[in-house]
Amino acid sequence: MPVPGPGYSITVRVEAPASSTAAGDLTTAVGRVGGVLTAFDVVESHADTIVVDISANALSENHAQDITQALDSLPGVKVRKVSDRTFLIHLGGKIEVTPKVALRNRDDLSRAYTPGVARVCQAIAANPEDARRLTIKRNTVAVVTDGSAVLGLGNIGPAAALPVMEGKAALFKKFAGVDAWPVCLDTQDTEEIIKIVKAIAPVYAGINLEDIAAPRCFEIEARLREQLDIPVFHDDQHGTAIVVVAALRNALRVVGKEIEDCKIVVSGVGAAGSAIIRLLLQKNPGDIVAADIDGIVHPDRGNLDDNLTWIANHTNRDKQAGTLHKALVGADVFIGVSAPNLFGAEQVATMNKDAVVFALANPDPEIDPLEAQQHAAVVATGRSDFPNQINNVLAFPGVFRGLLDAAAHNIDDNMLLAAADAIADVVDQSRLNASFIVPSVFDNAVAPAVAEAVKAAVRAEAAAG
Repeated sequence: MPVPGPGYSITVRVEAPASSTAAGDLTTAVGRVGGVLTAFDVVESHADTIVVDISANALSENHAQDITQALDSLPGVKVRKVSDRTFLIHLGGKIEVTPKVALRNRDDLSRAYTPGVARVCQAIAANPEDARRLTIKRNTVAVVTDGSAVLGLGNIGPAAALPVMEGKAALFKKFAGVDAWPVCLDTQDTEEIIKIVKAIAPVYAGINLEDIAAPRCFEIEARLREQLDIPVFHDDQHGTAIVVVAALRNALRVVGKEIEDCKIVVSGVGAAGSAIIRLLLQKNPGDIVAADIDGIVHPDRGNLDDNLTWIANHTNRDKQAGTLHKALVGADVFIGVSAPNLFGAEQVATMNKDAVVFALANPDPEIDPLEAQQHAAVVATGRSDFPNQINNVLAFPGVFRGLLDAAAHNIDDNMLLAAADAIADVVDQSRLNASFIVPSVFDNAVAPAVAEAVKAAVRAEAAAG
C-alpha cells in the first residue's frame, strides 16, 4: 500500500560516463529498486563524463540507501554526495521574526523603541485591553507542547518536538496570516504546564495546545480555559474533530444517509477519538460505539478513567460489549484514530450497505484503503497519497483567524461546529463525490470561510449574552 513520497526525498549527485545510454541507465536503476524519479538535472558536462543530480522519492531511510546503492553499483558511476531534502529544508529552522516597521534612522528608533515606546507602555498599563491594539498580541498564538505525544513518535520530549511546532507555526502564517510561535516546555507535570502557560498568556491572543498525551491533555485544556481570558484549543482533539465532522457530513450526503439514522463506530478513545465523539454527539447520531485496545467501551467494563467513564455513559445505547470487529457489524460509519491494520475487507462487509470508512491512523491506517473500497462506498484516510485526506490544516488556521479577528475570549462547540460546516460547504454539490468529500488543504477558500464562520459564531454568542 505505501508509495514513495516526498517525506523521504533525496538528491543524489553522481558522476557517470558521457554515453548515449547514461540517462537511461541512471533512471532505470532508480526505478528497479522502487524509487520514484522526480528530477534529473545535468550540473556538469565534460567530454567523457557528466555530473547529474538525481532526485527521487523513497519509502524510508533504508529505501533511500537502496536507491543510492543501485546508482553507485552501475559500471563507471560514482556517487559524490547524497542530500536528504527533508533535512535540508529544516536547516536553521523553518520560521523567523521580521520587523513590521522601518528602522531607518534615529527618529524611527526613538518612536519604535526608547524613549517613545514608554508612552505606549504607560497607555497599556492604564488600560490593559490596549495590548490587543498596540502590540503583537492581537495576531499571535502560542503553540504549546510538552513533547509527550508527538505525531506517531510518542514521548520524544520538547527539543525533538520543536520541528513539528515550527511547522505548525509556518502553517498558521501560510494559510491564515497568524503569527504563531513554538513554546516547547521541558516538563510533563500538569500543574507546571498550567502555571507556565498562564504566566506567558499576556503575550498571546490564543493558545494552541499540541501533542500533549491523554488523559493529561483533557485536564490541562479544561483548567486553562477556566483560568484564561483567551481561547485555548487543543488541536489534536478539536482540529481533528472539526475536519472529521465536516467530512462525515459530506460523506453521508454522497451515500444519502442522515446522521440521525447512523450507527457510528469510533476506534481510539484518546485525545482525538474523545473529541470526535463529543462533537458528533452534538449532531444527534443514531448511536456511537467506541472501542479501544480493551474492546468496546461500556459502563460495566471496569478500569475506566474519567474520560472513558463519560464516553461509556453517553454512547453505546444498547450497552454492547466485545471486540471492534463485533462493533462493526451493522455499522454505517467507521472512524479510526487508533492503530494500523485492525481489520480487513471481511469486517467491512459486515457493515451496512453504503458504509463510510475513515481510517485515519498515520502513517498506516486501521485498514488498507484498497481493501476498504471493496465494500465501503466512501473511504478517507489521513494520508496525502489517497483521496479524501482528513487533515487538521483544513481547520486550525481558519479557526484561529476567526477567533483573533473577533477578539474572542473563549471557544465552544458552536464555534467548532460552525468551522466544520464551513469546511463542508466549500465542497459544493457540483464537485461532491465519493473521492472528494473535503477540499484540498491548498484551497484558498477554506481558511477565509472557516474564519468568517467562527467570527459569526463568536459574535452570535456575544449578542446572546
